[in-house]
Formats: sequence, structure tokens, C-alpha cells
Amino acid sequence: MNAALAAGSVTRTAIVVLLALVLDAVAGDPSVRWHPVRLLGRLAAWMEIRTRRFFRATKVLRGGSYPGHHGRDPVIVAAGAITWMAVALCASLTALCLTAAAGFLHPALGIVTESLVIWVSIAPSDLATHANRVKRAILRDMAADRPEPIEGREAVAMIVGRDVSRLDYAGVARACVESVAESSIDGAAAPLFWAVALGPWAAFAYRAVNTMDSMFGHKDERYLSFGLVAARADDVANWLPARLSSAIACMLAPVAGGSIGGAFRSYLQWRNAHESPNAGHPEAAYAGVLGLRLGGPASYAEGVIDKPWMNPDGRKAIPEDISRAVRLMIAQTAISS
Repeated sequence: MNAALAAGSVTRTAIVVLLALVLDAVAGDPSVRWHPVRLLGRLAAWMEIRTRRFFRATKVLRGGSYPGHHGRDPVIVAAGAITWMAVALCASLTALCLTAAAGFLHPALGIVTESLVIWVSIAPSDLATHANRVKRAILRDMAADRPEPIEGREAVAMIVGRDVSRLDYAGVARACVESVAESSIDGAAAPLFWAVALGPWAAFAYRAVNTMDSMFGHKDERYLSFGLVAARADDVANWLPARLSSAIACMLAPVAGGSIGGAFRSYLQWRNAHESPNAGHPEAAYAGVLGLRLGGPASYAEGVIDKPWMNPDGRKAIPEDISRAVRLMIAQTAISS
């Protein structure tokens, strides 16, 4: 009896995840104002204003300074923590109540609703679309014989947070591949992992956690203290998915024309070189699979960050490597789920 129930639960979860992946492949990630993730972002921004006012931290919000701004201000850390808890709790309860109510009304409605919740929490198709747009832009620059990748820079700026104004052709392709590698975790593997482990509501809760890290997890004056909890929570949420999915990427190296042995050598040697406890894992894996040199110093709003090189003996990236990275990400997503 227990075995039959377990088998039924596994089958149901597989159907829900498969439907979500089909929805993503067919509809992508709709760019509409009412998209649940965009609503989460607006809720987080609204909560930031309210908690900063409550804790009288509005000077930082306006770009000013506060005593001891080179360290962590515990009052502002508390403001950020309350914002994080409120948004994460709202996301979790909303998804949990919605799926429970749908399942109560009808089992089929429950399956559809759970699939929809997972669908809005993942974005592999959208990532592939943006990456391929970067590749086409670089190729247009090359066809026009431009000395610099003007269109490529504009396209890659849509998916990376760094300053792209000085990137050459190889730099644009490398930035795109790195974005695909990192986003293979937070855009697909991690939400799918939590959906399978705890249920569809956990995928949406993860999306809230990741969204707040994107908004608040910066090491500048405004967010050094306020974004501390958001950044640490995202590290925790990605810790296991990043490692499992990166190992899967290494095993899938032939899909992208790479070597499993070479992929694992790069992964094992460079996965912990990154400042982030998680970002280095997919970058090191993709660098090994594709035979590329990834990472290195990059310019951001807060200044130049001296990131380590992953697989430093690898070659420079070319446009075709973007397609190879996308193929690997899609296969990785399918297996991870």
C-alpha cells in the first residue's frame, strides 16, 4: 500500500514537472506586468521603502550615508531581514494556498495549477532565447565588419549586470556563456529541485528568494547591510542544486561536444575559486565542458570585481559556444528535473 502511494506520488510529480517544462517550451516567460515574479519584485520594492522608513534608514535609500557605513549596520540588517521574511512568506503561502485550493476542487485542476506555479518559477526557454539573440547580434557585427561588437554589447547587456561597454567580441560571447551557466541554476535547476523536493509552492518561494537577492544582494552602500539576509538566503537555497546540477552538466558534456573527463577536471579544480559559494560551480563545469576560459575581472556599478579565471588554459569564446552552452543548459534542465 505504501509503495503504491509512493509510486503514485512520484508519477504525479513527474507529470506536473513535465507539464511545466512543456509550458515553458511553448510559451516561454511572458513579459507582462502581471507576471507573478514581477509582482514579487514590486512587493519587495514596496516593503523596502516601508521597512527603511520604519527603521529610519531613509538616508541610505536616498543615496546618503550613515555612521559606520563601511561595516554592517545591525538596524538596517534587521530592516532587510523583515523585508525578506515578509516577501518570502507571502510567496510561499500564496502558492501553497492556491495549489491546495485547486486540488481540493478537482485533482486535475490541482495538477494544472501546480504546473502553472512551477512554470512561472522557471525560465530556461527565455534564457535560451536571450542567449541566441546575443549570438545573432555578434554575427551581425561580424558580417558588418565592425571593429567592436556594438549590437552584441547591447544584446548581452539585457542578461548580465556588468558594464559591457568595453567588451570585445570574445568578451561578449564569454559574458553570455557565463550568464547561461549561472542561470542554468537559478533559472531552472534550483526551482525544479525545490519543486520536486517540497512541492510546487517551494519553487515559487525559491523564485522570491532569488528575486530578492537580485534586487538587494549588492555590496554597495545602499545594500551592504540591507541585503545581507537576502544574499545569504539565496546562497543557502542554491547550495545543493548548484552542486548536483553542475555535476550533471559535466556528465552531459558530449551533448555540447565536450569531454566528460575534461569537464570534471575543470569542475573539481576551479569550482571553489569563485568568491560566491555557488556561482563558481556552474562556471567551472561549463568552462570544462566547452573548453573555454571563463570568469576573470568584470566591471559593475560598484566597481571592478577581480573574479578568478575558470579553466585559465581554455580558449577564448566564439559565437558558436553560445549555442553549445544553450544545448547543455537544456539537457541539464531536462535531467535535473
